[in-house]
Amino acid sequence: MTISNNRKAIDAALDEYRNRLDTISDEQFTETPPGGGWSYAEVYSHILQANLGSSVAMERCINGTCNPTRSGLNLLGRIVLLFRRFPPVKIKVPEKTASKMPAQKISKEEAKNLIVKCRKRIDEIAEMVKNADPVNRHKHPRLGNLNAKEWLKFILIHTNHHIKQLDRIKRKFA
Repeated sequence: MTISNNRKAIDAALDEYRNRLDTISDEQFTETPPGGGWSYAEVYSHILQANLGSSVAMERCINGTCNPTRSGLNLLGRIVLLFRRFPPVKIKVPEKTASKMPAQKISKEEAKNLIVKCRKRIDEIAEMVKNADPVNRHKHPRLGNLNAKEWLKFILIHTNHHIKQLDRIKRKFA
């Protein structure tokens, strides 16, 4: 998939997140689903904060403000980017990452604003990815060292992954 196609797919995924907000009541948005797990609000908080954080890593790769390295993706990273999806097992956010940007019970209005902010941020830097030196890599907590192109692809994969989580929450409330 090209940079442009990844960008369009991220836009489509963010559109999906935005459209789903209109189908969820304000009360249910912050409510913990039956059987536990994250609320809709926590999923939105997590994915949008993660996308903003990933865009910072991508920008560092573009600007060359991270250490150039030949060390790239680890095995999990290669698998995830090759198949464009996470393995079918539940994976918790690493403690170190979770403490830096914990999933919070945000409001629907905050979620809408974060979607706009995320879209704007990615729009600003996605076109610069094609000029990024592929040896400029920034460490991902689970996947190894990603370059700018890989960070863009990761944002898409991660965003789509959490759409499935929103579906699971919807089923829990049904």
